[in-house]
Amino acid sequence: MKIFKFGGASVKDAEGVKNVATVLKTVGYENTLIIVSAMGKTTNAMELVVKNYFENKPELQSALQDVKKFHNQILLDLFDNERHPVFDKIKSLFSELDSFFKINKSPDYNFVYDQTIGFGELISTTIISYYLNEIGLKNNWLDVRSFIKTDSYYRRANIDWNTTQDQISKRFDRSILNITQGFLASDANNFTTTLGREGSDYTAAIFAYCLNATNVTIWKDVPGVLNADPRYFENAQLLNQISYREAIELAFYGASVIHPKTLQPLQRKEIPLYVKSFLNPEASGTSVSKGKTLEPEIPCFIVKKNQVLISLSSLDFSYIVEENISEIFSLLHLYKMKVDVIQNSAISFSVCLENTYDNLEKLLQHLKAKFNVTCHKNVSLYTIRHFTEDAISSLEKDKTVLLKQLTQETVQIVTT
Repeated sequence: MKIFKFGGASVKDAEGVKNVATVLKTVGYENTLIIVSAMGKTTNAMELVVKNYFENKPELQSALQDVKKFHNQILLDLFDNERHPVFDKIKSLFSELDSFFKINKSPDYNFVYDQTIGFGELISTTIISYYLNEIGLKNNWLDVRSFIKTDSYYRRANIDWNTTQDQISKRFDRSILNITQGFLASDANNFTTTLGREGSDYTAAIFAYCLNATNVTIWKDVPGVLNADPRYFENAQLLNQISYREAIELAFYGASVIHPKTLQPLQRKEIPLYVKSFLNPEASGTSVSKGKTLEPEIPCFIVKKNQVLISLSSLDFSYIVEENISEIFSLLHLYKMKVDVIQNSAISFSVCLENTYDNLEKLLQHLKAKFNVTCHKNVSLYTIRHFTEDAISSLEKDKTVLLKQLTQETVQIVTT
């Protein structure tokens, strides 16, 4: 088995969908599972739908209409006959979404988010499946929610590996080209769950693990894994090869090419991961596997924007010891804060984190009862793996450094 994952950028319009077919014809598609994300910026558009559902009901239908128009234009560009069954199928999916909003009684934002957001993937895979069948690439559309099972931790669900392995082993047909959704799963009650943003890569790894796949290929709009995000850094270079360990380190620190959870199941079975360009499918791209840590050996730059830096000190100048740190981490866990950097001294403790669930103000109120608190919002966290002094100097130029932490291979710098 081969697993191919196509992200939103690769299917952002009709030409992108046609290019998926070109990639498949170029590299072959026997014994292949295709995993596809929502088209273009659909996930962002669906997030606006959810926001309007809770905060601005009069704009809900307008936001939904924008999503419908976007996909309808792609349909019109791909299919000459508007009576093609795909039009009714997509209309049916949107009707299902409309019905959910009418009957939903849950006030839980995260639950509603997961029931809504996944329609982007359901629609994209349906369109692509019909198109591939139309041009002679016979395939089987799968609802990933019937295969990948999780707990009910909405927006960042945890895999039930035993049930997932059982479902995939029993129900997956290897004899045909299959297409399914990334990012989505379902819980024990068959409600939709999601695996976290960028979770489609993880979906590919889950199937690869359960199917004992030969390899996984993630098709991107870049030549492979670069040593820096070209949106934020100049002169980014292609990394030809990375070890699993190095890739996991880069993912942990926030490298956007590979999802943090993706590599662990692949490493367990030593399944190689390739990151290649869907614009140049025959190029070698990047190989992530056992072997050399990094080729070439150069500094790797990562940035996370919109972070929060919280600095705490004791009210009475007493030491911050294990008991205080334990309490701080209990609060961070309570308010679902993802911690990226910690630094402590005798009487101070600093933490850089992500306010994913918008609980920052509640956390700060809780902390202020026991500590002096300083909070810097909208800071940037830079990480350099395999740093050099020149790399650090170039990064710090013209920036205000709020926190800096060095280990043997990694430096992390928080700036305004």
